[in-house]
Amino acid sequence: MKKTPIKHSWAEPYKIKMVELLKMTTPAQRRKAMAAAGYNTFLLKSEDVYIDLLTDSGTSAMSDRQWAGMMLGDEAYAGSANFYHLEKVVQEVYGYKYVVPTHQGRGAENILSQVMIKKGDVIPGNMYFTTTRLHQELAGGVFHDIIIDEAHDSSSQHPFKGDVDLNKLEALVREHGAEKIPYVCIAVTVNMAGGQPISLGNLKALRAYTQKLGIKIILDMTRIAENAYFIQRREPGYQNKSIRSIVKEICNCTDGATMSAKKDALVNIGGFMALNDPDDYEEASNLVVVYEGLHTYGGLAGRDMEAMAIGIMESVSDDHIKARIGQVIYLGEQMMQMGIPITEPIGGHGIFIDAKRFLPHVPQDLFPAQALAAELYIDSGVRTMERGIVSAGRNAKTGENYYPKLELVRLTIPRRVYTQAHMDVIAESVANVYEKRKKIKGLRMIYEPRYLRFFQARFEKIR
Repeated sequence: MKKTPIKHSWAEPYKIKMVELLKMTTPAQRRKAMAAAGYNTFLLKSEDVYIDLLTDSGTSAMSDRQWAGMMLGDEAYAGSANFYHLEKVVQEVYGYKYVVPTHQGRGAENILSQVMIKKGDVIPGNMYFTTTRLHQELAGGVFHDIIIDEAHDSSSQHPFKGDVDLNKLEALVREHGAEKIPYVCIAVTVNMAGGQPISLGNLKALRAYTQKLGIKIILDMTRIAENAYFIQRREPGYQNKSIRSIVKEICNCTDGATMSAKKDALVNIGGFMALNDPDDYEEASNLVVVYEGLHTYGGLAGRDMEAMAIGIMESVSDDHIKARIGQVIYLGEQMMQMGIPITEPIGGHGIFIDAKRFLPHVPQDLFPAQALAAELYIDSGVRTMERGIVSAGRNAKTGENYYPKLELVRLTIPRRVYTQAHMDVIAESVANVYEKRKKIKGLRMIYEPRYLRFFQARFEKIR
């Protein structure tokens, strides 16, 4: 008699040593909290949240080795031993020559933009990110999206929707001239596209093209290990290569990077710039003193740099990244089986619900993704966030809203925090709201801050 093969479930490569107790709330309490927060999940108090999927930035659980490293903090103002440990790890794992620490990723984006962008410059990139584009604009540049068209289609099955369309880049070069393009901004596992990766084949082709024109490539390497995982699984020739070796190969195709270490590197605070050009490094070192702190601490305590160095090493472990993305895939497959419209293929750091398909009766002007995020919280206490028209903001010159093709709700999974049972609760809550979706009417914005409105804007329900 032929035996049926046993299917082995994946499991986390760690055990839990400590727990944080959570507050359980009632629907009435959540409705009150959501109204008080102006239907903006960023304005909720964390104590009122059951499962927090707002972001994976700074919300991951550190390992025992990272906590032990915190006790080795050298809090000298200049020349901290922890900085030199961090510098060595960045050089070994990523391959860049110079490291400038910052308090988090947007600190690095700010300084990089001031170092490299002049007024009137054009910065092509594989889809915008909110803080990155703002810093580019404040420095006098203009962002242009050169991602492939498939990235704007949540149902497309393209395995590398983060890829650059070289024809779009070539058109920009013809229109503006290579001298007006200081660098191409490349993100890994593109956030606004649903955590979609870029392929090494595409990145190498981009490198060959830009080198001929003297244009640099600057990497947003925030979730680089996750991108390496998709290359390992989807790109021919990389199945037998380690995550760490693929990460190094990605970096070798670029001239520098910004890093929010609060994601891949598994820390609660911190970031850095990594550069190869000595002149860029010198200017960045000068500016970091103005905005962040001395170039050997950049606004961070020594203990935070030590935890970051250890976290980088843990982040490129094959076992870690397999379990990390495995949890995201598990949630995504649950939701797909329930008929929930999500961005496909499933991305790296979260599940992105397509609010246009979820709420086809709510026009984009009434902020369907924002409204859906609010309803998910009211249903179960699960906090998510909008990635659509609110996040896209306004055109700096005309003041008109940007209307992105993608109107998404992001369910971002923190690393090493939640269990498989939590994923089941999340999927069931989304399915419950989906059954009642026709009752959702949308929102009206009643307060809009000047910059990055999705953080602090307030709304009211359409009656």
